[in-house]
Amino acid sequence: MIEHVALGIDIGGTNTAYGLVNRKGEVLFEESITTNDYLDPEELVDKIYQDVKDKGFLDNLLGLGVGAPNGNAFTGNIEFAPNLKWKGVVPIAELFEQKFHRPTLLANDANAAAIGEHLFGNAKDLNDFVLVTLGTGLGSGIFINGELIVGSQGFAGEYGHIRVVHNGRSCGCGRNGCLETYVSSTGVVRSVEELESPHRENSSLRDLSNITAKKVFEAASSGDDFACEIVDYTAEMLGIALADFAAFSNPKAYVLFGGLAQSGAYFSEKVKKYMEENLLQIYKGHIEIRNSALHDMNAAVLGTAASMFWNAIKK
Repeated sequence: MIEHVALGIDIGGTNTAYGLVNRKGEVLFEESITTNDYLDPEELVDKIYQDVKDKGFLDNLLGLGVGAPNGNAFTGNIEFAPNLKWKGVVPIAELFEQKFHRPTLLANDANAAAIGEHLFGNAKDLNDFVLVTLGTGLGSGIFINGELIVGSQGFAGEYGHIRVVHNGRSCGCGRNGCLETYVSSTGVVRSVEELESPHRENSSLRDLSNITAKKVFEAASSGDDFACEIVDYTAEMLGIALADFAAFSNPKAYVLFGGLAQSGAYFSEKVKKYMEENLLQIYKGHIEIRNSALHDMNAAVLGTAASMFWNAIKK
């Protein structure tokens, strides 16, 4: 009996992760490549096709689930993604279908991750939750009453582009003060560069030439006072925003996903503290902060492959 698999592809501003997943959520093969190494999307499609063919999985392939920033599930296009070098409208689902001759579902990357978390991860027991992706940018996937909310154009859940500071930091979307400019991997680096602190001079982060969000969190866990201030500032910005967003969908939980969330309870407990302090009274004590149960590359692969299985299950 042939075991059907789905090809999950997560196109990110930095890396593209892809792999083959069965219905149980087991990753049979996975790989990661640098997105910017491919000057046009056709080159990236060709590379992934060749890898899958070389591994001998083409005959088993049920279909493809693709997650991408500004991915429109209705049109199959990536539309004006600020964190990708491919500009304008990219018909990414059509490109994959033409190459693989398999049905291809495109989802906003955060929506795909939310589906993966609901099927395979830390939101199996939840019908009302918001998954918040904390990577190069910030996205969100919203479930209400067991349904993924996509909106009239397919772009629901752009929490990263809700403005939280009037005339604040410039954003790749062309506006200023968006949440992702403060709460994302790139936002953390900008905080290191911009925030004043008496602890900066004695910090391991005083050399700005090679700062990453991962280094900031590692320094904080080692007791670096300046790094601790940066992490606390990031958690405060996110916690306050989540308190406000609760008024929209009244979630049972927020699930944190991506690079910043990998620090686990160290970060999520701070976010929880600031959220609780700022929640409307009726929500206090009723909303959890959970960390994703999906790890590293598997998270992206599971989330996007799951979008194909989710579609099959719903049919």
